[in-house]
Amino acid sequence: MAEPPESPLTSSIREDTESRQHFLPVPPYMIFPRTVGGFRVYIKQGGKYVLYATEQEQFTERHRRELPEYGIKEVYIQTDQKPDYDRYVEENLGRILFNDDPPLQERAAVFYNASLGVIRELFQRTQVQDILSRSHLDRVMKLVQQTIKFMASEETLKRLATLIRHDYKTYSHSLHVFVFSAAVLQTYDFEEKDLVEVGLGAILHDLGKSGIPQEILRKSGPLTSAEFEIVKTHPLRGAALCSHLPLSNQTTNCILFHHERMDGLGYPAGLRKDVLPLAVRVISVCNVYDSLTSSRPYAQQLTPFQALSLMRQDMEGAFDLEVLKRLIVVLSGAAVI
Repeated sequence: MAEPPESPLTSSIREDTESRQHFLPVPPYMIFPRTVGGFRVYIKQGGKYVLYATEQEQFTERHRRELPEYGIKEVYIQTDQKPDYDRYVEENLGRILFNDDPPLQERAAVFYNASLGVIRELFQRTQVQDILSRSHLDRVMKLVQQTIKFMASEETLKRLATLIRHDYKTYSHSLHVFVFSAAVLQTYDFEEKDLVEVGLGAILHDLGKSGIPQEILRKSGPLTSAEFEIVKTHPLRGAALCSHLPLSNQTTNCILFHHERMDGLGYPAGLRKDVLPLAVRVISVCNVYDSLTSSRPYAQQLTPFQALSLMRQDMEGAFDLEVLKRLIVVLSGAAVI
């Protein structure tokens, strides 16, 4: 970015020629030195939007320092450049999450919205292409690697819990399962490599639903036996969509076996507890918990307490009870229950 004038917050910076455009506010701490945003940045003066930086300019330490010095709490981008801004946030997500200047709640919101965008696009593209592309896998892998440490603290989960929306969509459900699973997994002695592999599996666990007809997934009443048999194919469909990619066995197991039960009555293989990996048991518990606490077309949304009680008392034999207890402890620590 070209060095700004001596006083960057005067109307002499650049004239506002975009007054009819719509603008979105973004916090100044999202401007990272030595990066090129790829979007125009505006400040507001006298009720007008004044151009502060163009798409091709490189942000500098001075830009980051001067905005707070002049009391600027928000900068603005044009709504039609939000996709460019979203890509910029995704590329710099690690720098955002581990920067202590922004409040944790704001960093949690950046993580949640950026992750939701990546996962939503992954499901949409896979549905159209009938395959998971390597580029999308790389984006999701980077997302997991950048965020697994961020979600290690109880305080972070507490902030994320306030952002979780309970209107069920497959992509948002996948993000929630990742968040809950990461929190539970970190109560065990997993190495970071394993946390990343299982986190990737948590995000991809329902990818196979991209091949299930929407009229079945969105049906408001009970499924017929034939419809349920179609839904039960989604773990195998998910594994098939990823079969050309270099996924670890842990990641593939999470996709394939997240509907297995400890008593062997799950699907697709009817595996029992003695062969179910711990990572799969964790995702299984978190998957059902988030489903029960979400508003789905065919079932009433439960409170966290109601969902956990149902899982403990009415779904006997389904879950590893030690994993369920750890989820309860994690949710209690995050003030969810």
